[in-house]
Amino acid sequence: MLPCQLYLISPLNVGGDFPEQLQSALAAGPVAAFQFRVKDIDADEAGRLAKPLKAICDAHDVAFIVNDDVALAKRLGADGVHLGQGDEDLKQARTQLGDQAQIGITCHDSRHLAMEAGEGGANYVAFGAFFPTRTKETIYQADLDLVRWWTKMMEIPCVAIGGITPDNCQPLVDAGADFLAVSGSVWNDPKGAGHAVKRFDEILSKD
Repeated sequence: MLPCQLYLISPLNVGGDFPEQLQSALAAGPVAAFQFRVKDIDADEAGRLAKPLKAICDAHDVAFIVNDDVALAKRLGADGVHLGQGDEDLKQARTQLGDQAQIGITCHDSRHLAMEAGEGGANYVAFGAFFPTRTKETIYQADLDLVRWWTKMMEIPCVAIGGITPDNCQPLVDAGADFLAVSGSVWNDPKGAGHAVKRFDEILSKD
């Protein structure tokens, strides 16, 4: 079994000095993927903001995933897309992006949704929230048993999300999560994003 890896999710504001923050984070330790997640901006502006971030990810061999927007993922040549339950259909996304694209599906706390996503051809499923989070409204609460069950049942990787920090992530690693999706605990670290990534790496590199 591969060790648990870090999956960074962008803050909603990726302008200003955010490219420098991303560069610092990716230089600090191993990161498997970066998700570009912005809301309420037009496609041209999203593309303008995404291009330099994708270039940084490419330079560090980090998968660049677009949240919710298949058309933007295709336009950018992104490595994949992450879809929620209310977003574009998985089959449509696969048709547009091709067999090589990494497509992840939000499954909240639901075994049923996860099984549907797996059978539908998703490359990974995301469970959460595991802890309170300010990044987005917390409606669903997932537990460690869900991760344990999935990793025993299925070979498709699972991503744990929601309020994950270096201080609380060990139980998720022990339960078998393949990826830890983190946002606020990295970008809001008072010592910088690189410091936060190093703290996560110290934990993940032990397992």
